[in-house]
Amino acid sequence: MKNTVPLKKNSEFLRLYKKGKFYAGKNIVLYVMKNGLDIKRLGITVGKKFGKSVKRNRMKRLIRENYKYYEEFIKNGYDLVFVARTREQMPDFADIKREMKFLLKKLDVFEQEKWCCLENG
Repeated sequence: MKNTVPLKKNSEFLRLYKKGKFYAGKNIVLYVMKNGLDIKRLGITVGKKFGKSVKRNRMKRLIRENYKYYEEFIKNGYDLVFVARTREQMPDFADIKREMKFLLKKLDVFEQEKWCCLENG
């Protein structure tokens, strides 16, 4: 992830949970808040109710890989936290990819112009 810095401190996550905008999808919830910097910051959380460590780490990897795919189309100056929702079945890569794009658009963090230029050009 080239232009993204990880969120590490618990206080940073709590600030987003309390003050940020969020939107819930079927598999993930996205919290977004402006950070006043010219960088993107990313946090990923998967609760223990999701499953054992193997399942939780797999979900984190899926979210991280999909984020890398959309990273260049996300506006700078935002903090993003993805929270995995507990489901019976583990979602696959395509499900997460589709849902992530939907959530990013819904919270107005996705730069549609760059995306359209890439598809047409």
